[in-house]
Amino acid sequence: MPCSIPHGGTLINKVDLKRSWEEIEKEAELDEAALSDLVLIATGAYSPLNGFMTKVDYCSVLEKMRLADGTVWSLPITLTIHEAMASSLSPGDFLRLTFKGSTYGLIELSEIYRPDKREEAIKVFQTDDRHHPGVQKLFERGDVYLAGQVTLVKFPPADPEWAEYLFTPAELREKIHSKGWNSTAGFQTRNPVHRAHEHIQKTAMEMTDGLLLHPLVGETKKDDIPADVRMKSYKVLLDNYYPSDRAILAVFPASMRYAGPREAIFHAIVRKNYGCTHFIVGRDHAGVGNYYGTYDAQNIFLQFTEEELGIIIMPFEHSFYCKTCDQMASAKTCPHGPEHHLHLSGTKVREMLRKGQPLPSKFSRPEVFAILSEGMRK
Repeated sequence: MPCSIPHGGTLINKVDLKRSWEEIEKEAELDEAALSDLVLIATGAYSPLNGFMTKVDYCSVLEKMRLADGTVWSLPITLTIHEAMASSLSPGDFLRLTFKGSTYGLIELSEIYRPDKREEAIKVFQTDDRHHPGVQKLFERGDVYLAGQVTLVKFPPADPEWAEYLFTPAELREKIHSKGWNSTAGFQTRNPVHRAHEHIQKTAMEMTDGLLLHPLVGETKKDDIPADVRMKSYKVLLDNYYPSDRAILAVFPASMRYAGPREAIFHAIVRKNYGCTHFIVGRDHAGVGNYYGTYDAQNIFLQFTEEELGIIIMPFEHSFYCKTCDQMASAKTCPHGPEHHLHLSGTKVREMLRKGQPLPSKFSRPEVFAILSEGMRK
């Protein structure tokens, strides 16, 4: 089969655009993260989940990185409300799920529970430091969790910059199938693709039939480069430097958690549902600041067998341009010390872009720099 088997065996479909909901009076207001989760649950990206997590699944994920039935799953997918609303709800209620006044989904409420957020923060993010963007978001959200199966009744509008690259898992699996690929390497990113990332991606392409460049375009932290700017840079890079028949650009409309190792597992499972057979994990995957070790996101996969993950993990060491080797390399292939390597931190790159200072051509393709520089100075 050209595509991997969906996680749990079946690709979930909870989309019903003809479903009537006008008679349902009660509602729960979603934030941006919950809206993206609703869509990703309903379209099967989060298979085998068919709704927001029950307490037993939530607790099992925190403790074991597995659902209650033993299926590997690393992040809690929860719907939160504030305490004031909880008193008016009961299991068995149907609620409209709204965002900025529009109804996008329904939930059949099966359970209401109150988590220990500090425990969740420590288990998921390995810290309860409120300066961590994922922890900050966790504590900003409501203190009551709602569980239940969902139905998507309307898709949110897509940003014009990436609407044509938005595919459901079923659509993307069909696209991969139509290319005849037997193996597909998925690459997650919330950043521009610079030469080091390109080196990793093309190395993976040497070992598989094709690459899925699958950037996250949902909610990110304020100092990350905006998705619309990044999308322009991805397109120009693929148009000029990748074979068109061996790379697919599609967007992943999720919110970023910055959960490091646990989010790496989550990202791999989701790409499995989109049809990938392989998944690239680099240094500090889904990390932020200094909260996680450089290769923690690779080592966490050692806790699971390839059979239960259902996707092949491709771990890569940090890549860089070596001035002495005169090529892209890693610690595995380069004998020279750090003083020979071209390295720019994300903070330094953003600073240079805002000031219009050119990035070295050995670090970033000039077409990519031009787009990022213009976008960051707006």
